[in-house]
This record gives sequence, structure tokens and C-alpha cells, in this order.
Amino acid sequence: MITKKKIALCIMSGGMDSTLSAYIMKQRGSEIVALHFNYSQRTQKKELECFNAICGELKVSNRYVLDLDFFAQIGASALTDRTIEVPIGGLEEGVPVTYVPFRNGIFLSMAAAIAEKEGAEAIAIGVVEEDSSGYPDCRESFIESMQRSINLGTKDDTNIVIEMPLVHLKKSQIVTEALELEVPLHLTWSCYKSEERACGVCDSCRLRLRGFEEAGTKDPIEYL
Repeated sequence: MITKKKIALCIMSGGMDSTLSAYIMKQRGSEIVALHFNYSQRTQKKELECFNAICGELKVSNRYVLDLDFFAQIGASALTDRTIEVPIGGLEEGVPVTYVPFRNGIFLSMAAAIAEKEGAEAIAIGVVEEDSSGYPDCRESFIESMQRSINLGTKDDTNIVIEMPLVHLKKSQIVTEALELEVPLHLTWSCYKSEERACGVCDSCRLRLRGFEEAGTKDPIEYL
């Protein structure tokens, strides 16, 4: 009897969290279908480069790259509107200006269409709730509600689970687990501002650097 291969559609930004999520799904025995979004973000070129390099390491041939230029038209985020400066003063309480309105909701909706087409059992997303920048669309309760909506809005024989294996981890735990799974962290990118060398002072860089420091190891990427 031939056992059907499990398929996981992995939303992959080129960052550390989504890359680890994809490696976890592969470790669990799933065949990876990779999905990347260009959404007019400041580091779009670098993120796409990282995505393709990571897919090469994972030996993923089935890749989707979707262009979502409308995010620039919506604006309202320092990542997609060049008139809004990326904060560099340190992590603060509340939702930061780097929040892209409903980004994960839009990403998951589009991922659902591809997952249904590909016959995927799971969509994997690297959201982190406890040690993130305070984005509302990274909350576990939100992702669970999206799973319910996706299954209501797809065919009766479609049953998709949204996997979020990192949602309760801290950045230091993510670093440690990534090292254990031999994730190519040197190929990942987290900086909001720069595509050459990471700035080291935006919220994302600060969270990443703190994670490596608390894990007792050095970040392999270059910083300004």
C-alpha cells in the first residue's frame, strides 16, 4: 500500500523564524511547498534572495513567489511607506509603526488557495507571540480563527491545519532549536532597514541579536 506524502505549505519570508518553521515541518516528514511574498517591503530584494537560497538548502523545487504591490498603496507601515521612518530607538510597548495592517491575514488567505490546490494538509507560519514586536496578527488566537475561516471557505474535503511551531518560543529558544536542526542561519535576514549589512538597531535586529546573545552564540550575519 502506497502512503500518500504529507504536504506542508510553508510561508517563508527569508527570516529566521519562518525558516526554522519550514525545517521543523520537514523534520516531521512533510514535503515542503514554499511560498514567499514580495509586498513592496524595504528589504524585498534581500528577502527574496534569502528565500531562494534557503529553498536551495532545503531542496525545495515547488516554490511560489507572489507580488502584492497593493501593500505600498495601503501604506500605514514603515516597512511599505518610505515616508515613515523605521524606529531605531529600542523596543517599546504597543503596536509599532513597522506593523503592516492585516499582513498575516492576507498572507494566510492567499496561502489557503495554494494549499487547497496543492492538496496540502498544513500551512506553516513562523509567528512568535511571546517575544515578538507586538504585532496583533501574530497572536495564536488570531491564527486559530483564520484556520476556522479557511476550512469554512474551502471545499468540504479540504481540512487544513495552520501550524505555528514557534508561537510560544522566545528568540533564544528559536536560535537554539535552529542550531540543533542545522538551519542555515547565515542565509536568513531579519533587518527592516538594510539589504547590505543588517542595521543592528531596528526592532527586528534587536530581537534577533538578543536571541543569539541569550542563547550564548554569535549571529553569523554581518552588521553595520
